[in-house]
Amino acid sequence: MYSYLARQPILNAKQELIAYELLFRDGQSNYFPNIDPDQATSNILTNNHLTMGVEQVTGNATAYINFHADTLIRHFPSFLDPQKIVIEILEDVPISDELLEACKQLKEKGYTLALDDHDFDPKWDVFLPYVDIIKVDVLEISVIDISRYINRIKHYNKTLLAERVETSRQFEQLKLLGFTLFQGYFFAKPEMMKQKKISTTKHNILELINQSSHASLDFDAINDIFSIDPGLTYKLLRFINSPMYGRSQEITSLKHALIYIGEVELKKFIALLALSDLAQNKPTEIMRLSLFRAKFCEQIAQYLHDSENPPKAFLTGMLSLIDGILDYDIAEVINILPIDAEIKSALLGENIYLTSYLDLAKHAEQGRWLHCENISKQFNIPKEVCSQAHQDAMAWADTMLND
Repeated sequence: MYSYLARQPILNAKQELIAYELLFRDGQSNYFPNIDPDQATSNILTNNHLTMGVEQVTGNATAYINFHADTLIRHFPSFLDPQKIVIEILEDVPISDELLEACKQLKEKGYTLALDDHDFDPKWDVFLPYVDIIKVDVLEISVIDISRYINRIKHYNKTLLAERVETSRQFEQLKLLGFTLFQGYFFAKPEMMKQKKISTTKHNILELINQSSHASLDFDAINDIFSIDPGLTYKLLRFINSPMYGRSQEITSLKHALIYIGEVELKKFIALLALSDLAQNKPTEIMRLSLFRAKFCEQIAQYLHDSENPPKAFLTGMLSLIDGILDYDIAEVINILPIDAEIKSALLGENIYLTSYLDLAKHAEQGRWLHCENISKQFNIPKEVCSQAHQDAMAWADTMLND
């Protein structure tokens, strides 16, 4: 399955590219579907930022992303890099003290805020100290009204962005009024883009929602849910790899990741997933193999009595097919995951013990028992242990998928 979105260029007065506005699409037709705006935003974040990163969509240009009241109040933007996005506050959001406080906190964290399709209603004036950019639909508001409003807020020194610019005459006139940023069909129509979507089972999402509703999270139970879903695991790691957590942390296991993120942020992550992923398809064979490899590698590590390696081995197996899930080169995927250096080395096929575990799993799943025997001898693992690990891992993967 694929996720779809459109991007529309935002240019300066010299018609140089400054940023892209990202627009949700639910298929190859280039129009906005009739869905809840919070869900649209969550789909952009989970299917694009949590997959390969918004910067992959924009070519490292700034991304303008629409946010409705609920996603702002719940601080969904806070796991995005404030240097790479502009938060657009939709024009039809209900104004509240909670929304104003959320905008104030986001501004304090270094985010750039924009009022989208601003209608000049004085009720928005209280937001102006925290807003950097005012976007105006120049086809909806007369030049006279625009000029009056600009004079009224002149002392705020805001950046003005003209939307729906369609002619050269409009462009020149708006520059004279003080607009410095522009987008519209005069420059470029929204460009459709698609990328591989990570599937997540409905059952696992529902169980995570159930767990997140408890006053105190049961990290062991949540760890069990993530342990049977490579898509969830990948998105969790992408979520952690954000400015607010710091990118220097190396994750060594799922339990480590869950505890590291903390209860508040984990509940936010679950809410984000739940909003966009409830309608996903059933697991595919690639998930079955991911589960098999995870369990197989874990059992081999357990046999060798290393207390640290079973979690590392499990995560190595779980992520070993993530390039196939995403249709991206494994080296590119590895660069954006905050995982332990040894796990990265194994996924890249470098010569370390975790790579041997993974190779053993690959040979076992394909029935290449002579290759299994050669690797097993390096670790003094009896053939019977390898065979039993294969049976147990296959049974466990089947059970998890059937459940």
